[in-house]
Amino acid sequence: MKSRLPYSDTKPEGAADFYFGINATFRFIINKYGRSAWIRYLREMGRGYFAPVNEQWAREGLPGVAAYWKEFFDAEPGANVSVIESENEVIVEVHQCPAIAHLRSGDRKIINSFCQHCYYLNNARAEEAGLSMMVEGGAGSCTHRYGPANALKQEMSDIKEVE
Repeated sequence: MKSRLPYSDTKPEGAADFYFGINATFRFIINKYGRSAWIRYLREMGRGYFAPVNEQWAREGLPGVAAYWKEFFDAEPGANVSVIESENEVIVEVHQCPAIAHLRSGDRKIINSFCQHCYYLNNARAEEAGLSMMVEGGAGSCTHRYGPANALKQEMSDIKEVE
């Protein structure tokens, strides 16, 4: 079966040190160009880099979203995640965020807004697919919800900052 992921990799699981790179990249963009540039970067990545997946989501709807996240987290080192699918919603319960766990175990200073990247990146993807999404929680465990367009509304205060 062809992978649903937008990259090709022959390993069954990714390399956790990638999380060090994205945390440092986020810090650099925010410090050099500001928060709005970071948000723009994430939204553009969500629309551009993930376009093949977004198109798949648009064709397959919520079952495609659920299948993608199952495959995605199967390849994430240290992931402890449940993907729950219903007729009108996909819930991704991140019991232990692999990124936050690895950054903490590596004694890295995590940017406070790290968990917001999941919203900005994945909301852009959902919008491209004619869906909506939101994130609740953060700082190590959270819930992502995907539903029909305009069904879900994000309150940024529902996403915890990392301390």
